[in-house]
Amino acid sequence: MVDDATRARMEALEKRLAAARRAQDPGPRSDEHYSMANMAWRMVTELVAGLLIGLGIGYGLDTLFGTLPLFLVLFVLLGLAAGVNVMLRTAKEIQADAERAPRDREEG
Repeated sequence: MVDDATRARMEALEKRLAAARRAQDPGPRSDEHYSMANMAWRMVTELVAGLLIGLGIGYGLDTLFGTLPLFLVLFVLLGLAAGVNVMLRTAKEIQADAERAPRDREEG
């Protein structure tokens, strides 16, 4: 049987432990979130990848068919368009995450 004094001491100890745990909580980890520089590099990489893939496909088709500048120019432009399209999708994703973050903090 636990008397009232011991019970009060235990409750006070539990409150102090809970406060110490909250103080030790590191919060959100910084490595889980991308910085804006990382996002910019991601977008540049997506654009360059689209260009290089278009360049490779166009050059390969031109070599295969013997029409050197035709497919090269066409697929470089298509690769550029695809890269810009992926960049815009990434920008929308970043914007949606930025808009969602303040709401999550308010709810949490």
